[in-house]
Amino acid sequence: MTAKRKMQAKGAQVIGAMKEVVGRATHNRKLEAEGKAEKSAGHGLDAAEKTKDAVRKPWQH
Repeated sequence: MTAKRKMQAKGAQVIGAMKEVVGRATHNRKLEAEGKAEKSAGHGLDAAEKTKDAVRKPWQH
């Protein structure tokens, strides 16, 4: 996993979690949903990169 992609994934997760908490605290359902979506996207990007690394590893010498 490249460092840039890893930081993008973690950044999306953190920002999404913050939006979700703020949305819940202010009773703003739209912001809460947006935060959940962004957090999920970060998790998806992280999983995709880990899968890509697992596939590449056996072929590298």
